[in-house]
Amino acid sequence: MSTSTNERPLSGIASIGLHLPPLAMGVEELARLRGEDPDKFTIGLGCKAMSLCPPDYDVVELSVVAAERALSRWGGDRDRIGLLAVGTESALDMSRPLSAWVAERLGLQGSIRSYEVKHACYGGTLAVRQATEWRMAEANQGRAALVIAADVALYEQGDPGEATQGAGAVAMVIDEPEVALIEPHSFPWSEPVFDFWRPVGEAFPRVDGKLSLECYKRAAERCFRALVGQQDPEQVFADFTAFCFHVPFPKMVLKAVQRVGTFFRWDPERIATFFAEKVSPTMAWNRLSGNSYTASLWISVANALQGLQLGERVAAFSYGSGFGAELLTLKAGPKAISGAWEKDVVTDLANRQFVDAAAYCALRA
Repeated sequence: MSTSTNERPLSGIASIGLHLPPLAMGVEELARLRGEDPDKFTIGLGCKAMSLCPPDYDVVELSVVAAERALSRWGGDRDRIGLLAVGTESALDMSRPLSAWVAERLGLQGSIRSYEVKHACYGGTLAVRQATEWRMAEANQGRAALVIAADVALYEQGDPGEATQGAGAVAMVIDEPEVALIEPHSFPWSEPVFDFWRPVGEAFPRVDGKLSLECYKRAAERCFRALVGQQDPEQVFADFTAFCFHVPFPKMVLKAVQRVGTFFRWDPERIATFFAEKVSPTMAWNRLSGNSYTASLWISVANALQGLQLGERVAAFSYGSGFGAELLTLKAGPKAISGAWEKDVVTDLANRQFVDAAAYCALRA
């Protein structure tokens, strides 16, 4: 998928690596621990399980394993990596970027732009966009970027968001678009809002749940309105095989889809069919891993890309509290059909250990 010397280089995902941590807990077990009806978590939120990290595991470990998988699949020389960007809200230091810990483990140093991107759950998408534009602007001098979206999402015990917890990492080499072309034009929307935030020195986030849901829905509506513009909405939506969303929890995505569908004057049956056919299937891995903040959208995108034919399109809606949002569009490359990265998730899900309530309490002590 190379270009001629008179064209700007194509930019996109050359390879993908994913990693989920080695522990998990079913949300029904959490419901029993908290004295809640399990349906509140399984039906009300749409969750099944939450990924958890053991004491010796953190966001660096998640990032490094995902990155090693992506790099091995890419097959390029690591000396060709000219940019390393890690999108996260699980930073280890207020000054030293998380990318420095990752670079140290990966043996990356020298003529590399290395940094961390922070904007709540939107940070990973910003890193992807920066790397894509860096390559398209030909500032890369023929080199590739390694972008990682990784987070450990934990809430205070007993918090309403506890059942949505999760952890995970997605690493992408941005180079020739062998897996997916990231189309140049995207559709951002932002407003300065306090819907979800974590003050310096506090271990857990503060959340205005109703406001955050409203912001998320409003951002989705605005981004999809921009995508459609003056075109026929039915033709625009028909051009995409799948629609991926940031997944705080699956029911939140449904509410955003309902908001978008209502704007375009769809009836409830049309909305339900669209969600069932083009949105819900992309969240299969998210339901089993829980919210992983910056990695959440990209887990959904990785799921959606596997098995696609060359040229099939995927839409990806990213949201980060504060708030910033952006709708990207991707076009499947020749390696999408193989879905080689699926085995990362299959392996991690097969090998992870489920903890009971007692073990979970000990882990959180």
